[in-house]
Amino acid sequence: MILRLAGLVLALSASQAWAADTLRCGSQLISVGDRSSEVVHKCGEPVSRDLLGYKRSADRREEFQVEEWTYGPNGGMYQYLRFEGNRLKQITSKRGN
Repeated sequence: MILRLAGLVLALSASQAWAADTLRCGSQLISVGDRSSEVVHKCGEPVSRDLLGYKRSADRREEFQVEEWTYGPNGGMYQYLRFEGNRLKQITSKRGN
């Protein structure tokens, strides 16, 4: 019973996406907070760029674009980079189907 439960937990966690603060692109590293131009310079063009919408700043005086870039597959993994106002906010990796 315990082995079955452990196997189920392991299987579920393997299929879930996980977030990181850095990502290796060849010999270069990108980090949360990097500009989109730095990411393109280090990682090249993404497979796709999706406009997710717009977000207002905390003081609600400005609005900025929110995009998700997709890289991969690399070793069966896809990397999803979320940009808010041309700054990398989140790096998520997920195994491809």
